[in-house]
Amino acid sequence: MSNVVPASDCYHCGNPVPAGAPWAITLDDNTHPLCCPGCEAVAHAIVDGGLESYYRYRTELPERPDERQAAKADTWSVFDDPGLQAQFVHPDGDEGNVKATLAIEGITCAACAWLIEHRVNALEGITTSAVNLTHHRLRVSWDPQQLKLSQLLAELAAIGYDAQPYEPDQAQARMQHEERMNVRRLIIAAVGMMQVMMFSIPIYVSGPGEISDDFYALFHWLSFALATPVVFFSAQPFFRNALRDLRTGVLGMDVPVSLAIGGAYLASSYAVLFDVGEVYFDSVAMFTFFLLFGRYVEGRARRRSGHSGNALSGVLPISATRLESDGSERILPASELAPDDRVLIKPGHGVPADGVIEEGESSLDESMLTGEYLPVTRRVGDRIIGGSQNMENPLVIRVTHAGREARVAGIVDLTDRAFASRPRLAQMAARMAHLFVLRLLVVTACVTIAWWFIDPSRMLWVLLSVLVVTCPCALALATPAALTAGHGQLRKRGVLITRADAMETLSNVTRVIFDKTGTLTRGEMHLTQTQPFGELTAEHVQAIAAALEAHSEHPIARAFRPFRDATLQAKDIHSHTGQGLEGTLNGARWKLGKPEFAAGEPISAPARGQWLLLSENGEPRAWFGLHDGIRDDAAATIKALQAQGLTVELLSGDTVDAVESLANQLNIITWHAGTSPEGKLARMKELQAAGETVVMIGDGINDVPVLAGADVAIAMNGATDLARTRADAVLLSPRLMRIFEAIEISRATRRIMRQNMIWSVCYNFSALPLAAMGLVPPWLAAIGMSLSSLVVVGNALRLSRWHTTPPTSSPSASTPVTA
Repeated sequence: MSNVVPASDCYHCGNPVPAGAPWAITLDDNTHPLCCPGCEAVAHAIVDGGLESYYRYRTELPERPDERQAAKADTWSVFDDPGLQAQFVHPDGDEGNVKATLAIEGITCAACAWLIEHRVNALEGITTSAVNLTHHRLRVSWDPQQLKLSQLLAELAAIGYDAQPYEPDQAQARMQHEERMNVRRLIIAAVGMMQVMMFSIPIYVSGPGEISDDFYALFHWLSFALATPVVFFSAQPFFRNALRDLRTGVLGMDVPVSLAIGGAYLASSYAVLFDVGEVYFDSVAMFTFFLLFGRYVEGRARRRSGHSGNALSGVLPISATRLESDGSERILPASELAPDDRVLIKPGHGVPADGVIEEGESSLDESMLTGEYLPVTRRVGDRIIGGSQNMENPLVIRVTHAGREARVAGIVDLTDRAFASRPRLAQMAARMAHLFVLRLLVVTACVTIAWWFIDPSRMLWVLLSVLVVTCPCALALATPAALTAGHGQLRKRGVLITRADAMETLSNVTRVIFDKTGTLTRGEMHLTQTQPFGELTAEHVQAIAAALEAHSEHPIARAFRPFRDATLQAKDIHSHTGQGLEGTLNGARWKLGKPEFAAGEPISAPARGQWLLLSENGEPRAWFGLHDGIRDDAAATIKALQAQGLTVELLSGDTVDAVESLANQLNIITWHAGTSPEGKLARMKELQAAGETVVMIGDGINDVPVLAGADVAIAMNGATDLARTRADAVLLSPRLMRIFEAIEISRATRRIMRQNMIWSVCYNFSALPLAAMGLVPPWLAAIGMSLSSLVVVGNALRLSRWHTTPPTSSPSASTPVTA
């Protein structure tokens, strides 16, 4: 298939060949044109290396790098920064060489590995290089005096392989080391089991006198030699964990397993050394292998669908382009950014820090953080999140939070907090497993005594079977496996659980309470009308209001930002939660907020809608009319929640007219208006006293008390920092439908946890009498215990493929409540 491309196109990459180009490659007596010396060098390297079959059998051209990939070329120089290199470049020997591991994209076969090594080794200054084909990594050593790292990365990119430094964090390094050790233990156990069985089968199938005593002894000694590394190396985690459990006084599943393996090995060793009793080396090796294999498969499945501590912490790009005061660009490590830095983000690049757009308009991919796969358009004045990907046009942002202060770092901390504690059901399952082990040891002792009188020759293997087959592995995994899968599914959908009990409580919720501004509405307030009193101009009162709102995080403050006047500075500003704020300006005391707060007495607004009053020393000075649009999916979310059988309530501090209008539009029958934060909390306590489980959704500082008092508190994606830290869950996406999905997934997680616990309890109680009666041999006991654990994990992993569909049934009725 050498004629993949027309003669006018480059035979290697498919780009047009310039007229009169001298570059070519000869293959099978045919001369093929090439577009540049780079393609000529690569093509000759492939053919001269004996890999010409690459061209003969390829079915399509290599993927061409697009402009966004090419735009990354100017970031290579940042990798020469000594501070950045200190994170992943390490000394190599005493000759001044250094070494690093690079993650390589685009490796598909051994030919790729050969090409990379061939080109890299040809660079002056390279000491050694080796490609790990399995993990797509390049380990390279070089002389930094002769070769810069940026040159190495550029060379790799020139042949079509993007490279990034690979330096796992400590948690990853420990996990990878443990994975490697688990594989080695599994291999040793498998080899030992097969060899021991090879020596045991002749003994089982032979008749009396068919094998001499010398061969019996030989087979037993060989089995002893092969089983010893299985016990002391492969089974080491069981003994280590059992010792830990004994020290802490909390008996876990590894205690009976260790007793079974250790007891069988010691008894068999005694039989071999003193030629007394039976030998059980085949059973020892077999159930060690089956136990390790079951845990290996279970661990792989849980890691694939569960929480990854490094997934979010690796979102921020490693470099950034900072705009200096003279207008020049400087590429530097993103970790060196500081608030108020101006950063240029080119198309195809990641956003290195949280910030506000100062120049440009573009689409951003925020799926890594929000779970929303459609790009969103961001314009001047919009806030953007570190870790987003710029899709279309260059942007200039002003950094607000960088490094550990960025929002993604806060998300990691909240996630770690959730995984550091366990919910009530998980704690109950752990206690049950502990008590089960205690009772199992007592029952095992009784069974052993009984078999001493029934048939002493079978006593030991019955003891082993009872210990292994009833090991409560499935019971201990019942809730953690389901919770891990449930957390992962919620995280994919942009719902971050920050407290362990939140998912369990969310599954039992009976009433959902929404705040209004920034929750059911977008929280993007716009000033639609200004009605000044007397001779004051609209521009003047707007500037005064903007000065009062200058340091507020409330959504209302954003409506006045366009009218900010730098010459007006308000002092002694005090915020009255749920009412408004006041401050001193030009010697007068100004108030802005609800009419009765600003005027000190009830006063009627000029029309229906949301109005704020500005007053000077208690005298009204201007009315401001505000409008906030309803979220696109608010009506669908309310309908879906009501169809779930939940009562939906609107609890707001806004005026009766504004709240009633919104409630009617969204078909919310139960609503309260003009409610202070204290009133909201009192309403919450009233509902909880009546036996309801309440979830509260809010976003502002005025929602903090009621969020703290709710059974489950959910903060919106644009919530204040204080509201997010008080919440049990945070929406990373602006879609309200995620609340419905979170409740559905929580209910599914609870069902699966209960199914897993029922299955594990039934399995243990049915397997125990069978093993005690001597009907289950040790190898079958190991298989049964491993399969029971895999059933629990497999059932939990169904959550990874969970799909929620909003119900279409009519909303449930509820009693009208107005205020």
